[in-house]
Amino acid sequence: MSLAKHQRPHVGIFGCRNVGKSSLINIISGQDIAIVDSYAGTTTDPVAKTFELTGLGPIVLIDTAGIDDRGDVGVKRVAASYKKISEIDLAVLVLINNTWSDYEEALLVEFEKFNLPFFIIHNKSDIQPISEEFQAFLKSRVRCDILEFSAVTSHRLNNLSLLVDLLKKNMPDSVFNNPTLLGDLVSYGSNVLLITPIDVQAPAGRLILPQVQAIRDCLDNDCITTVIKEREIETYKAMNYPTPDLVVTDSQEFLKVDAAFDKSIPLTSFSILLARFKGPFEKYLEGTRKIESLEDGDSILVLESCSHHVAGDDIGRVKIPRWLRSYTGKELSIEVVAGLNSPPRPLSEYSLVIQCGGCMLTRKQLINRLQPAIDAGVPVSNYGLVIAYCLGIFNRAVSVFGHHDDSVNYL
Repeated sequence: MSLAKHQRPHVGIFGCRNVGKSSLINIISGQDIAIVDSYAGTTTDPVAKTFELTGLGPIVLIDTAGIDDRGDVGVKRVAASYKKISEIDLAVLVLINNTWSDYEEALLVEFEKFNLPFFIIHNKSDIQPISEEFQAFLKSRVRCDILEFSAVTSHRLNNLSLLVDLLKKNMPDSVFNNPTLLGDLVSYGSNVLLITPIDVQAPAGRLILPQVQAIRDCLDNDCITTVIKEREIETYKAMNYPTPDLVVTDSQEFLKVDAAFDKSIPLTSFSILLARFKGPFEKYLEGTRKIESLEDGDSILVLESCSHHVAGDDIGRVKIPRWLRSYTGKELSIEVVAGLNSPPRPLSEYSLVIQCGGCMLTRKQLINRLQPAIDAGVPVSNYGLVIAYCLGIFNRAVSVFGHHDDSVNYL
């Protein structure tokens, strides 16, 4: 089983204080990632660490605070641990001393709520082994794998390899079978042109992740791939390169690129590719069309799922609000939430939720981020789709995927 491209499975380690969650992470990774101490409550906030695991590739292990933490600060730590459940692909529930309490029951409810796969480790079994009675109880209570484990004797008992096997076995299929970014849009030898602006918002010395993913996907699908900046379009055309079979641009350059290439050439953007790859694409398409019915005073929520220094005409905070107001001619209230922070108001109070590409999120994180809005009946969209709509090239940008909306007409 090989790991799908561009995906890093997130594995959360949960349990009460002092059950050995941090030691477990150190054992799995072979590194002293998490601080270990006999004092209960050593781990305060969730700590994430990426490392390579044979047979899975890069995975992210998340060490969480004890779910039985106490006091005002402890309540906040527990809340932070619970929040991770909606963001991960697999959970490991750690127990000791043949003990199952209301804390584990509460976790189980949350795992089931998010349809999250998990397995159980009875840890510190060198001190107190799992009893036959407790094992029978667990099997009657949960349908999952159960592993007796000890960090002290893990190598001698070979249960470290068993633990790694359980991580591989219980990882959801969606992690390994993600759709391709653009592989179904091209074929062997296709000419793909990627237009990647390098401006004040571009990260120093590197490309943004969707651009890197697109390049890799083109190579994996045996395409002939050309990467240029938007300022080199005319130079590219003057050099008589073969007509591109597909053009992918930064969404902010849609107008320029749309004008530069014949309408018969498929055109879309990195953000829209990522929207289809990770997000609820059909919901995005439906929600984008709601721009047409926005009214004065409507509130728009922009979800910017990474944290960065705001420079110049920031796309989520400046450009998209400007394009929306210009297109609709309405006075709109636009709020921005960065990272995975909660919206300042109930979602039902918003007329539209606009999600960034989500390049720093897993598909699971992005879907769970938007699901409350979808459940509340609030339209959702994506940066690239909103930009395409406001600039009048929505149909061209999505027709490459077989979508076309005759109801969308631009003057």
